[in-house]
Amino acid sequence: MNYSQSAALLERAKKVLAGGVSSEFRKYNHPHALFYTHGKGSRIYDVDGNEYLDFTLSQGPLILGHSHPDIIRSVAEYASTGQLFAGQHIKEVELAETISRMVPSAEVMRFCLDGSTAVQTAFRIARAKTGKDKFLRFEGHYHGWLDNVCWGNAAASAEAMGSRTQPVVSPWSKGMYKLSKDESVVLPWNDLPLVEKTLAERHAEIAAIITEPVMCNNGCIPPEPGFLEGLRKLCDTYGIALIFDEVITGFRLSLGGAQQYFNIKPDISVFAKAMASGYPISVVTGSRKWLDVLENGSVIHAGTMNTGNATVAAALATLTTLEKEAPYERMFDYGTRLMEGLRKAARDSGHEVLVQGPGPMFNISFTSLRKITDYREFLTTDRQKLNAFTSKMHDHGIRIIGRGLCISVVHMKEEIDHAIQVAGQVFREM
Repeated sequence: MNYSQSAALLERAKKVLAGGVSSEFRKYNHPHALFYTHGKGSRIYDVDGNEYLDFTLSQGPLILGHSHPDIIRSVAEYASTGQLFAGQHIKEVELAETISRMVPSAEVMRFCLDGSTAVQTAFRIARAKTGKDKFLRFEGHYHGWLDNVCWGNAAASAEAMGSRTQPVVSPWSKGMYKLSKDESVVLPWNDLPLVEKTLAERHAEIAAIITEPVMCNNGCIPPEPGFLEGLRKLCDTYGIALIFDEVITGFRLSLGGAQQYFNIKPDISVFAKAMASGYPISVVTGSRKWLDVLENGSVIHAGTMNTGNATVAAALATLTTLEKEAPYERMFDYGTRLMEGLRKAARDSGHEVLVQGPGPMFNISFTSLRKITDYREFLTTDRQKLNAFTSKMHDHGIRIIGRGLCISVVHMKEEIDHAIQVAGQVFREM
C-alpha cells in the first residue's frame, strides 16, 4: 500500500486542524490518519487509490454500507425542501412513530445530535424524576466524551484499577473537571452481587443505572446470564431508572435493539450510530412515566440543530430499509462465519486468540482466556499484537479497528471468506 498522498494532506491539515484531525481516534489509523475520497457498499477508497473491504463501517453507523441509494435519494429529496426549520416537520413525526413501533420501550422521545448529548439528557430526566444526583455505571463502558462519563472508562492496567469493591477511577483525559468524578459510582461489569450490595448501601444517592447491553467498546463482552434481568429487578426495587445505551447495539442486534434481542425493557434508552447511516442524529426515548418531565417542561432539552431535514430523512430511510430487507439472520450468519474463520486461522498459525461477540459486531483479542467478562480481564490482553494484526490487515486491504468488527447489510459471503483468507496470511506473517 502507498499512503504518500494521505501523508502530504495530513501535514497540510496540521497547519489548520489540531493534530490534523477532527476526532482524536482518527489519529490512530494505520500508518497515520488517512484521507478518503469515497465509499460504495462494503468498500472505501483513499486519496492514494487504495481500496479497502470495510468492517469498521465508520465506527458503526453504516449498517447499510457506504452510499446506500435509498439513503442518498431520501436525503437529496427532503433536503431540497429546506435544511433546518427550527420547527416541527412531518418526517420528524413519522420517524418517531417508526421508532415507537420498532423499539419495545419507546413510548415517547426527543431527538438530539449525537450519543453524548442524548446520554446527558437521560441523566437529567432520571435526576428530575428521582430527586437523586448520582448514577451507577460500569468500568470500560463508553457513554460519550463529556467529563462525567469519562472516569473509569480507561486505565493503564487492570492493577491500576484497584480492588473490585473499591475501584480506582482514572480520568480519560486531562482538563476534566475533577468534581465530575463524584457524579457516578463505577463498578466492574457483569458482577450482579456487587451491584446488589452497592445499591443496598447507597440507593438513596442513585438516580439511575446506565449500561451498554453489550460492552461493545472494550472486548465486545456479552452480559452474563441473568445480569441484565438482575439490573431490571434492582431498578424496580429501588425506584431508579434503568438506562440502556444502545448507541452501538441499537438497530444492529435487531430492529428493536438489544432490548428486543435480550427481552429486557429499560426505562430510558439512547440510540444513535446505525440509526441514520452516518448522519448526525440520536434519540433519547422511554416510557411516558419517565419522560413526562420533558412533556411538562420541568426538564429542559434543547438544540438548534436537532431534527434537521437531511438527518431525519436519513434516519427514516435507514429504518424503513432495515424493516423492508429484514437482514438480521444474514448478518448473524455472516458474523458467525467470520468469527469462526478467524478462530481457525489463528489456531492453524499457532496464535492464541479469543473472538467474542454476538455476530453482527465482535472483537478479536490476543489472549489465552476462553472468555472475557469485564474490562479488567480485557486489559490483560496483548494490545500490541492486536495493533500489529489490524495494521497488517489494513496493508492487505481489510479495514478493521482494535475495538471490533461490524457486519453490514451489504457484506457478501465471498467478502467474508476473503477476509478470513487474508487473516490467515496475516497470522502466518506475525
